[in-house]
Amino acid sequence: MTNILISGASIAGTATAYWLRRHGYTVTVVERAPAIRPGGYKVDVRGAALTVIERMGLLDAVRARGTDMRVATYYDAAGRPLAAVGADLFGGRTGDDAEIMRGDLNELLYDLTRDEVEYVFGDSITGIAEDGTVTFERSGPRTFDLVVGADGAHSNVRRLVFGPERDFTRDLGHYVSICTVPNTLGLDREEAVHAAAGRTANVYSTRQDTAAKALFMWSSPPLDHDHRDVAGQKKLLARAMDGAGWQVPALLEAVRDADDFYFDSVAQIHLDRWSKGRAVLVGDAGYCASPASGQGTSLALVGAYVLAGELATGGGTEGYERELRPFVAANQALGPANLKGMVIGSRAALWFQLTMMRLLPRLPGRDLMIERITGPIFRAANAITLKDYAR
Repeated sequence: MTNILISGASIAGTATAYWLRRHGYTVTVVERAPAIRPGGYKVDVRGAALTVIERMGLLDAVRARGTDMRVATYYDAAGRPLAAVGADLFGGRTGDDAEIMRGDLNELLYDLTRDEVEYVFGDSITGIAEDGTVTFERSGPRTFDLVVGADGAHSNVRRLVFGPERDFTRDLGHYVSICTVPNTLGLDREEAVHAAAGRTANVYSTRQDTAAKALFMWSSPPLDHDHRDVAGQKKLLARAMDGAGWQVPALLEAVRDADDFYFDSVAQIHLDRWSKGRAVLVGDAGYCASPASGQGTSLALVGAYVLAGELATGGGTEGYERELRPFVAANQALGPANLKGMVIGSRAALWFQLTMMRLLPRLPGRDLMIERITGPIFRAANAITLKDYAR
């Protein structure tokens, strides 16, 4: 096996391309978008994923591009501040955890690989035959030894090889939307949050960013929507946030003009196997933990490292699954648990959470309470001992 095709040039795809090339494979990456996608939201790199980043020689660069977030402040419907917490506690970060904008991280990964990996932009896979022949929307057929689906929770490779998306999706009963908006609140490395029963709005601006990101999350039964119908998705968001106070009406007006609008259900992907025939899945395509887990980027980085290493050292896709399964299970468990603190189900629960935030600096059991927040994330992020595949 020497010639490998990767579908998707996001973090899972570019990281997998790097490690496969390091092990001597010939790598091609096909990406539907016309170029590497810039921007995006802030993401965390924790635990074992930091080790992967360090082994790529990118740790200093990642820290140099860190978000440098300082504080998160909660506001009521009238705009009065209710509670403030440090940004690291708000994000569940401890120790050496790093936070970076998704586009910045992907740019670093792409720059590591662009001279040694063939990137084909503006194209997509239409078929994968048993003999390795792959057909494309725009390019002519080509033959590969292996196809890696690194194309996200709505993976095209997974659909072609494993079956319909609905067979592997576990809905968590929430939706999320995020986009760039003007920084009318004058935020500087801070988050402004308005939480109401069943829905939350969050605006933040990171270091050296003149704009802001608006993030909305709310509880909802499954919605009938088209993943490519952005106008329809914006209407669904406006309906979900209708009647909300604080800055939400102004934010919804700004959303209308956003050209980087993201909207999706908060869901996980669960498969009994991540490989079939000449295809294997990595990152969200195989084991999306949902945005609520805060571990999607770390899962992609660690998954890429383990997949390439096991292929190169004889473990194959069986070794990949054996090594990674417990890590994935630990991190997927975070999603449903974290949602309870991200979208509060009732006014009483919301009052209790905000009261605890206000009192936290003065509580005698402060350290224990912080560990209850950050401990599960820390343990999940470190729930794998990485092999040194270079030996």
